[in-house]
Amino acid sequence: MSLPVSILDLAIIGRGESAREAFEGSVALAQRAEACGYERVWYAEHHNMSVVGSSAPSVLIAHVATQTNRIRLGAGGVMLPNHSPLSIAEQFGTLATLHPGRIDLGLGRAPGSDQAAARAMRADARASERFPQDVLELQGFLSEQSIVEGVEATPGQGTNVPLYILGSSLFGARLAAALGLPFAFASHFAPAALLQAVAIYRDEFQPSAQLATPYVIAAVNAVVADTESAAAEQLLQATRLRVARFLVPDLELSDEDADALIASPQGRQITSMMRYTACGSPQQVGEYLQDFAKHAHADELIVAHSSPTLEARLRSVDLLAQLAGLAAA
Repeated sequence: MSLPVSILDLAIIGRGESAREAFEGSVALAQRAEACGYERVWYAEHHNMSVVGSSAPSVLIAHVATQTNRIRLGAGGVMLPNHSPLSIAEQFGTLATLHPGRIDLGLGRAPGSDQAAARAMRADARASERFPQDVLELQGFLSEQSIVEGVEATPGQGTNVPLYILGSSLFGARLAAALGLPFAFASHFAPAALLQAVAIYRDEFQPSAQLATPYVIAAVNAVVADTESAAAEQLLQATRLRVARFLVPDLELSDEDADALIASPQGRQITSMMRYTACGSPQQVGEYLQDFAKHAHADELIVAHSSPTLEARLRSVDLLAQLAGLAAA
């Protein structure tokens, strides 16, 4: 596979695990990714989800960066309506100052939470309407010239942290194209608009100081194991956990009850969101990802390794690196 391959890590908190254990797993995953030659590891901002530990991406990035040496680390992404552009510029300016040449900043306009959590964060319901202007403000704070009179980001100014627009709809595609920024599509959980969004982005792209030609990162789930049957079993376990944690988070379910939940209308809706999932032996996953990259017209793939245990995820990372022909760091 000739494309760069990266990793999306949600710092998943497994059943019976603590957030600290999830963070230890994130460090191990990033260290393995670095050793295997992956392009970058990104962490996504989510709130009020007991299964996801990456609610504070900048803090997690700071921790992982001290435990790694070369691999790029970033937010995939920061949900900008939850924050002021200045505070994010200062956070990522700090990261870029401490770890020069290693920090990315992906930006989304969704809240990354439910309405109750949005209220708890004091989020302005109209903040998403300001997203394009906030991106420009943030970009100015990270460049040599702030567009907010009398305000500069310290640290941040002149770090030129590369920005990426994240999206699961056509809005993000059009904004990324208009601003001349790379576009990362969340096809790992929102597959419906992938092809249309990428087509619009490529058609409407305007070159910028950051980027001369369009650049698309497409997200995909993957479970890679030594055998097809082992991968299938891991995906089934992961699906049982995912559906149960979303629909009945406070209940422990038997495998039979979990399978019944998967077969329910709500369960089918959740599993349909995972349409783009590569599962199988290295050869099977390699063929799937080659086809997916062509299907998505992607310049880079970012992979959410979905195996249910850290050991299995690390093995999936290893096998994918081997089949993708990644160069060890």
